[in-house]
Amino acid sequence: MDFTSKVCVVTGGALGIGRCLTQEFARLGAKVAFVDLDATAGQENLELIRQAGGEALFFAGDIAEERVLREFADHVAANYGRVDYLINNACLSRGGILSQCSYEDFNYVLRVGVSAPYFLSLLLLPYFNPGGSIVNIASTRAFQSQPDTESYTAAKGGISALTHALAASLAGKVRVNAISPGWIDTGEYHDPSYTPSHAPADLLQHTSKRIGHPLDIVRAVLFLCSEENSFINGQNIAIDGGMTRLMIYHGDHGWAYNEA
Repeated sequence: MDFTSKVCVVTGGALGIGRCLTQEFARLGAKVAFVDLDATAGQENLELIRQAGGEALFFAGDIAEERVLREFADHVAANYGRVDYLINNACLSRGGILSQCSYEDFNYVLRVGVSAPYFLSLLLLPYFNPGGSIVNIASTRAFQSQPDTESYTAAKGGISALTHALAASLAGKVRVNAISPGWIDTGEYHDPSYTPSHAPADLLQHTSKRIGHPLDIVRAVLFLCSEENSFINGQNIAIDGGMTRLMIYHGDHGWAYNEA
């Protein structure tokens, strides 16, 4: 796929899946604008992109704050004047009810994971080129959970619903889809010296018999952004090695329930 001269905006682009997204879009010719709270990691990623011959700009700030979203959108508009793709990737967890996640922390996660994607979509809408695309990074945790994950799960449920709502509102203007990753090992996009050390069962429990890599998510984002795939709209695609399709009962196929 060729994204030469396309403008791609990414939130949470300093590390993890976001770092992989920014680097791959830049490698394929896009002009990348990304925002992240981690100024050091963001600047490091910016230098890596430029060293590889890509074009990018980095904006340091907390997208939980309306002021930062407005300033970032203005920065994108001033530098590029248009947008082709918006990838709402940023999110975090502050735990849940078992760890007594506070009202402030719970709502902070929602501001980063739901309010910011909505408001940035609103701010950038006047700048979208025809054929534009928004891709929201949701999670399989939007429809299955582990204990004490309420803040993150609520945010991912919110962005999943936001996806089809935006797709309906922006029909004919911008396509909107979501991707729900499962277990993605982002280690190498945090630490270049990272070496995976997973137990065999970690891999074999997946029907794909491996753990996901950030490129698994990025390739799907690229696919959704391509105008060749413009009939895909309002969808949430799970990329999880098949885990959410496994029916698991005690004693079935070697699975056993161990009461904590």
